[in-house]
Amino acid sequence: MEREILLSGIGGQGIQLAAKTLAVAAMHEGRRVLMFGTYGGEMRGGDTEAAVVVGTASLLTPPVIDVAWAGLAMHPMGWPGMVAKLRRGGIVLINTSVFEHPVTYDGTLLPLAVTGMAAAAGMQQAAAMLALGAFAAATGIVKIETLQAIAEEVLPPYRRQFAAANRRALGIGYETVASQLCPAWSGSEQGV
Repeated sequence: MEREILLSGIGGQGIQLAAKTLAVAAMHEGRRVLMFGTYGGEMRGGDTEAAVVVGTASLLTPPVIDVAWAGLAMHPMGWPGMVAKLRRGGIVLINTSVFEHPVTYDGTLLPLAVTGMAAAAGMQQAAAMLALGAFAAATGIVKIETLQAIAEEVLPPYRRQFAAANRRALGIGYETVASQLCPAWSGSEQGV
């Protein structure tokens, strides 16, 4: 079984780090993983997208994907491209802090004001980590313990001082979602 996840937003939101964190956590849990990220030439404010494919066996999906099971939409700039790729019946987290208009999707919508939540917790730059924690709770794609354990590993050495804040943001996001809304794995695939 494979699960394709799209992450989109704008530069500076932590999209690429969230994708890397998800990919590394899945690898630590013994799953197969592909990751591919794209971003514009701007340091901040340009569009950015990442695709992570997580599977229980050899992966057949290429890292540049045409369809996806789930998404984390951190900014409306990337929404049109993302929604065009989302399969029916999956799940998408919408960062309602920056989406001005309601969105529709034929699946599970998880509306969370993650940018506002991160700012309220004094960690505005950790909104994507907060979203990833919520996504993990909603899907069970990876365990929160694994995400938090690798928070330092996924950061470059000159940014490792942010690992504790990222762990905290992951935890806040995870605790925000009370139960799995759209499980990623069936019972037999949980412990892979």
